[in-house]
Amino acid sequence: MSKKVAKIAKLQFPAGGAKPGPALAGVGINMPQFTTAFNDATRDRSGDVVPVVITVYDDKSFDFELKTTPAAILLKKAAGVQSGAATPSKQVVGTISEAQLREIAEYKLVDLNANDVEGAMKIVAGTAKNMGINIEGMED
Repeated sequence: MSKKVAKIAKLQFPAGGAKPGPALAGVGINMPQFTTAFNDATRDRSGDVVPVVITVYDDKSFDFELKTTPAAILLKKAAGVQSGAATPSKQVVGTISEAQLREIAEYKLVDLNANDVEGAMKIVAGTAKNMGINIEGMED
C-alpha cells in the first residue's frame, strides 16, 4: 500500500547549511532528521544554494529531491557580479564566455525543459539576458 501525499514543499537552503527554522516549520516534518539528511547529501556542494522538493506523507514521513543550483546564481558567480541589472535592456552588469554558458547549461540540463545542451544553452542565455549579462561569441 502506498503512502498518501499530504504536502509538497519547494525550498532552498545553502549546501550543508540547512537549519531548523520557520521555513521548515510549516512543512510539518521532523526538522532535525531532515536537516541532517539534507546537510549530509549536500556537503560536496559547499557554497551553492540547493533547491529541494520535499514530499511529506500523512504519517509525517518524507522524501526529498535535490535540484541543481539556480541558473541566476551560477551566472552571477561566472560573471563575478553581486546582482543582476535593474534595467537589463539598458544596462550590462557583466559578461561570460560561450564556454561558461555551455558549462552552466550542461550542469542545469537535468532540471531544464530541454532535450539537448544547445536547448539548455538557449534557456540559460535567456536568463543571462534578463539579468543584464552578455555572452561573448553568441548572437542575440
